[in-house]
Amino acid sequence: MANRRAFEIAFVGLKPGIHQFNYDIGNKFFIEKEAVDFNNATANVKLSLEKNTGFMLLKFEIGGKAEVTCDRCGNPLKMDLWDEFKMLIKLVDNPEEMNTQEEDPDVFYISRTESHINVSDWIYEFVMLSVPMQRMCSKEVMGGPQCNNEVLDKLKAMEAKNVEHNANALWKGLEKFKDN
Repeated sequence: MANRRAFEIAFVGLKPGIHQFNYDIGNKFFIEKEAVDFNNATANVKLSLEKNTGFMLLKFEIGGKAEVTCDRCGNPLKMDLWDEFKMLIKLVDNPEEMNTQEEDPDVFYISRTESHINVSDWIYEFVMLSVPMQRMCSKEVMGGPQCNNEVLDKLKAMEAKNVEHNANALWKGLEKFKDN
């Protein structure tokens, strides 16, 4: 990554307390990270780093937009990205061992001799987690100009056929009791 240093924070030179960092991230960042869940993404990440003796608390506030594929009709759909994540970074003597033993994904260990932390992987991960799992047009917009009406019509036909088949199957088993 060419902008690798843009995501490095030299925390050794920071005084104890809260420090703010802002990252405006364009689609190029996600292409370099090989993101496949969305296209044309722009994210604004506000990072609040609270430095204390022996640990740092990072709070990521994610905002932005991304173009995803609608789960219902398959057309492109603009979705808002929004979420907050917290990360605790502890300074220890044996970070590799501690990271392998740690079960909490929100805790990360680094060596006491480190002077920088790179937040690009966390930013990428948190932006990915802020994309909604269900990606569909709202009920008010469904069938509108951005929806693929051909696919929606096919889904309605398949649903009607399925309902009819299930209704017939329900009564079919009861016919044998009719003569008793």
